[in-house]
Amino acid sequence: MTQISRFTERCVSIAQSVTGERGESAAPEGGGGFADYASVSLHCLRIYLDTSYRMTIDLLKEMPQITGEIGLESVDLPAPSTLCKAFDRIEMSLCRVLLRQSAQLHDPSEHGAIDATFYERSAASRHYCHRTSYRVQKLKVTKLADTDSQAVLDVHCSTTREGSVADLCEQIARRNAGDLRSLAADKGYDKQALRESLRVLGIRPLIKHRIFAPYDHAHNARLDQERYNQRSMTEIVNSP
Repeated sequence: MTQISRFTERCVSIAQSVTGERGESAAPEGGGGFADYASVSLHCLRIYLDTSYRMTIDLLKEMPQITGEIGLESVDLPAPSTLCKAFDRIEMSLCRVLLRQSAQLHDPSEHGAIDATFYERSAASRHYCHRTSYRVQKLKVTKLADTDSQAVLDVHCSTTREGSVADLCEQIARRNAGDLRSLAADKGYDKQALRESLRVLGIRPLIKHRIFAPYDHAHNARLDQERYNQRSMTEIVNSP
């Protein structure tokens, strides 16, 4: 079995588990649409192949064994525009579950780090932006990463700068409380209420104090420096 075949088989298994469609037909029937697990699997392959929507479909037409793993034949493959629209319809909740399932393949260490970065929108023509009312210029992405494997455990995306980063950190931590023993973050997340919330969740906060008084030095000196220094792993994940 080739590497791409093993990858596809694993993607289909995870996608079916996440969507609950193990018995569903992948191809459209009676005028319906593609099964969600088929769309998710096709998008995973697009990312794996690192190609455009059109090139992905062209390549898969020459790979009957790979399309067969998904439950499709070459004639069943969607048009590139259909695949693109299917990606837009995938709910964020489904993406998070899929991300969490895929992260388990890396045997996470239960020690996480969180950080945010901004991504410029992809280049698009003025005509396209006007036709689709596309106004997004930057996307703020907050990532929770496992410090040992660098696997991304959770993601939050926003097109605005509204809201406290500490509140957002607590929200992400609550979703992953059962999988974390410690959480590292930089001084931007310095908020005592966040530390207390993390402790209630059973998560050890590794967040440096901003220096306002001499005792803040003492707080930072007691920090587990080895674990805290692993926070840099999120910066590696955020790197293009």
